[in-house]
Amino acid sequence: MLERIFSEAPDFFTYYNIIFLLEAMLATFLLSAVGCVIGFGSGFFLAVTRKTTSLAYLPARMVAFVFIEIFRRTPFLVTLMMVFFIFQIANVNISLFTVALISVCFIATAFISEIVRGGFDSVHQTQWDAAATLNMTLFQTLRYVIVPQAWKIILPPVFSFFILFIKDTALASQIGVVELTYAGKVLNNKGFSAALVFGSILVLYFALSYPLARFGVWMEEKLAPARNR
Repeated sequence: MLERIFSEAPDFFTYYNIIFLLEAMLATFLLSAVGCVIGFGSGFFLAVTRKTTSLAYLPARMVAFVFIEIFRRTPFLVTLMMVFFIFQIANVNISLFTVALISVCFIATAFISEIVRGGFDSVHQTQWDAAATLNMTLFQTLRYVIVPQAWKIILPPVFSFFILFIKDTALASQIGVVELTYAGKVLNNKGFSAALVFGSILVLYFALSYPLARFGVWMEEKLAPARNR
């Protein structure tokens, strides 16, 4: 097997194959990064919505609850296929990458919303009561009291989810999105050794995930110091 890998390596690591793999790597990163950034914004909004107590916001709280529960319990591949076929039925012409990105945003929104809500709930109720006593609005309470304390709880699992989702985006290859796993299948179908192809894919996934994991640790140390400090 090693002999085959060494003999195929010069033909495999050509300029066009390397560019193809790097473009697929960029697609994988964009799916995860853009999806999680949008998911964080919308997930934060849903978490705040669920913390409201006014009767007027009851329909919004119910919609947020149903959305979160559905997409937290639906596998990514099922969500991906559902979004894909909805656009097909509606005869909307969008790229496969956009379909995958929308699916990623749905899943990320649902999961990150629960992470944010858990961070909010980690702050003792007396903090909320004290803010209410000072006649703070919900926005003021979150900005000045809750978020500064909850950030240290929210940040680590959000980054862990981001790293995890880099691997989950491999399922986007099922609808033809050219990301790392799909690129590996294409090169393997061209006759290159599976060990060489997917070994290279493994290295690229590691090269993508490890720096992000270290950046997450750095962010946690800078913005969310440990409780015992």
